[in-house]
Amino acid sequence: MDRSTRTYLDFEKPIAELESKVAELKTIENDDNHVTIADEIKKLEQKARQALVDTYAKLTPWQKTQVARHPERPHALDFIHGLIDDFTPLAGDRYFAEDAAIVAGLGSFRGQSVAIIGHEKGSDTESRIKHNFGMARPEGYRKAVRVMDMADRFGLPVVTLIDTAGAYPGIGAEERGQAEAIARSTDRCLALTVPLITVVIGEGGSGGAVAIATANRILMLEHSIYTVASPEAAASILWRDNKRANDAANSMKITAQDLYALKIIDKIIEEPKGGAHRDRDSIIARTGDAIATALAEFDGMKPEAIRRLRHDKFLDIGRNL
Repeated sequence: MDRSTRTYLDFEKPIAELESKVAELKTIENDDNHVTIADEIKKLEQKARQALVDTYAKLTPWQKTQVARHPERPHALDFIHGLIDDFTPLAGDRYFAEDAAIVAGLGSFRGQSVAIIGHEKGSDTESRIKHNFGMARPEGYRKAVRVMDMADRFGLPVVTLIDTAGAYPGIGAEERGQAEAIARSTDRCLALTVPLITVVIGEGGSGGAVAIATANRILMLEHSIYTVASPEAAASILWRDNKRANDAANSMKITAQDLYALKIIDKIIEEPKGGAHRDRDSIIARTGDAIATALAEFDGMKPEAIRRLRHDKFLDIGRNL
């Protein structure tokens, strides 16, 4: 991504200053062929790269939360377009309406037919409104159940992409049975007799994430988060002050590294230096490799064994720490 259009986070200011200086020097060099400053540019580029590596090697949980929410981070549709051939979207829950916060459909992943379901946040103002910032209503989860039913019927593995702050908490959603829809979707995940692979690509917030993430294998991008409540919500509950989100994030064990140590997730997918938003093609390819590896574990396995392994996986969480 061009540096001139890149969005920098607060903790990235030193990196931004170095990259800005590099850009200025390159402009001077291009404008005046008699001025040779290539060595200075090279030194600054190296310094900027090292600053990026050093900064991202020691991110705090709150900084990882900011990276997971980065507006330029690839979203579900980016992964679908990059990994799934002949994607055919399926719309509507057959009860009430279509919910664009969850995208779902069928396609081919590296020659294998799959069902894919994901939260989509949107990439600009118009699409964010259309997709409700990835916060699904009951009809979104009922659509997910419909697609999982179809996948189970035809023996198709299911891949889910998680990126939501949580299920939509509006009055209309509650009136239409938000909690019941989340519970049924979670139950459907557990009952599947086909492999279910989940990737947390950004935020994995609360029941809104678990509803389609109760999987055989849970993968997380290196700087994504997965949590029972957002740091802001937890701070409001614990201290009645959402400005203490930093404190909450540091205490909640929300990072991929913490969750891997706790055996809640199965694999961390390494992101490019500086986060997934700096090299979308690379992280999409790495994610595809991780999904393929996870799916291969279930080749030849009987349907009931696949379901039982998933069931036991969640019963075992917290037992052997």
